[in-house]
Amino acid sequence: MGENVGLNIVLVEPEIPQNTGNIARTCAITNSKLHLVKPLGFDLDEKQARRAGLDYWPYASVETHENLNAFFEKYRGCRFFYASTKAKKYYTEVEYKDGDYILFGKETAGLPEDLIFGNPDTAIKIPMDTERRSLNLSNAVAIIAYEALRQLDFLDLT
Repeated sequence: MGENVGLNIVLVEPEIPQNTGNIARTCAITNSKLHLVKPLGFDLDEKQARRAGLDYWPYASVETHENLNAFFEKYRGCRFFYASTKAKKYYTEVEYKDGDYILFGKETAGLPEDLIFGNPDTAIKIPMDTERRSLNLSNAVAIIAYEALRQLDFLDLT
């Protein structure tokens, strides 16, 4: 068997730098690649990043995309999962594979609804009482990423 590729965590138009910083840290310690789809709600310059606690940036593999169309064009043919409170399937009801892409929407609006409703087999949710809003984005990423990693026998992590 070949070398493990790892997970791909995709943040579509993230708005809060602290969430992105926490997610970058999760990606760094899990050897997952972080994809940031513009527009971003903050600047990635060094001063802003330090202020937001993005000190794991040097250890994370990060790729930035101009927009969602550019992202999908570059990774055409890959497997995508769409995390949303509007999905019908639980994140534990799907089988993840090495190299999968898990997309998360911006904090205030989530992912575009056509992605969720147009892909019911790969739209996933974390069970929660949504009358009280939803989980913090960085917590949601960690929960789903670690389930995917568990299914993959944690790849090369110790």
